[in-house]
Amino acid sequence: MKALPSLCLGGVILTQAASAQDHTLHHFEKIQLTDRFWSEGATFGDFNHDGKADVASGPYWWEGPDYSTRHTYYPDNRGWQQKQPDGSTQTIAGYEGALGTKNTYSDNFFAFSDDFNGDDWDDILVLGFPGAESSWYENPKGGEGHWQRHVILDVTDNESPTFTDLTGDGKPEIVCSSGGYYGYASPDWDHPEKPWAFHPVTAKGPWQRFTHGMGVGDVNGDGRMDLMAKEGWWEQPASLGGDPEWLFHPVAFSPGGGAQMHAYDVDGDGDNDVITSLAAHGYGLAWYEHIPTPEGITFKAHTFMNKEAKENRYGVHFSQLHAIDLIDMNGDGLKDIVTGKRFWAHGPNGDAEPNAPAVLYWFELNRSKDGVDFIPHLVDEDSGIGTQVMAHDINADGFPEIVVGNKKGTFVHRHQVEKVDRDTWLRSLPKVLH
Repeated sequence: MKALPSLCLGGVILTQAASAQDHTLHHFEKIQLTDRFWSEGATFGDFNHDGKADVASGPYWWEGPDYSTRHTYYPDNRGWQQKQPDGSTQTIAGYEGALGTKNTYSDNFFAFSDDFNGDDWDDILVLGFPGAESSWYENPKGGEGHWQRHVILDVTDNESPTFTDLTGDGKPEIVCSSGGYYGYASPDWDHPEKPWAFHPVTAKGPWQRFTHGMGVGDVNGDGRMDLMAKEGWWEQPASLGGDPEWLFHPVAFSPGGGAQMHAYDVDGDGDNDVITSLAAHGYGLAWYEHIPTPEGITFKAHTFMNKEAKENRYGVHFSQLHAIDLIDMNGDGLKDIVTGKRFWAHGPNGDAEPNAPAVLYWFELNRSKDGVDFIPHLVDEDSGIGTQVMAHDINADGFPEIVVGNKKGTFVHRHQVEKVDRDTWLRSLPKVLH
């Protein structure tokens, strides 16, 4: 492991890279765009072409940077009946979520933005309920009313699909499972409104629509993106012609499947490790250390947060880590983990600690001569995550914002930095308990 020079301050080991940030506090301003449940995900994009980042979640998009103006881009006629104290009922827009008492699901689990038709206007991609279709909505270039919908994939399975460049052609694909196969869906970019072709990369397996945990990353360092899942990873071949089956490498990454998986050089030794949550509806956050051997790559598990507070050196623990993003949150050049608790994944009585605070955290990657540490920083304790959490630097200041859609509503967490004296900064650091 390549170690950076380090020192110990206030019980926290700081690397040289971290000490360059030692007079900066990171805060987040929470902006709740709605308290209605419309989706389990949200995305940033410039939908009105004004150069500022907007937010899309459910059937709406909100104009940045203040998000006070809302537009409807697909029908929002869904509603449920809420009983009032006088015995009457009131229709509440959306699906029944935190404002109600029953468990329901939306038809919008993930959102992404891209210019699909090459007209220089951002469109919106929606991956629906697991097993259902995926569609993109065509931006009317400033026009009001519902956007034209293009259904592009009939069956999108898995609860952690993504939209990224898996193939290395410079264009993103929908990476998911479909009909029992892992694979990717890509369009004819001259006609992206037509159904996209699904390309299987595995033999048919037991993967159904509610399978958890999946990701994309270069696991073996050959410059090609591989596909990761709870039971191992599939190595991308040199050529994708004819849709070949990818070579499978079994690794027990997570027993029940967690969230989005990421390949990243956590320990700085030059090869990519794997980051994942252990159970989407339970506990556990871990990184798997890449260990090369003559027989191939093996992985050593490092679980740094689990069911009990004592299993994290800072005493942090929470359940239902159903979404993970990986991004440099503090500008130190290392990527950090953004995750939290999915609120009411199966309602108020399902899963582990369903009514515990819906926290949102970022875990700061810290390297030192003593090893790797992930330092927890609380963003918010009453928003959580959905099946998706997205962090993106929307104003190019080097510090990403976070957007969340879930059963509590839609939230933007605006990143703010504050220069402080050293003593104030030291007091802000989370305390090492053991």
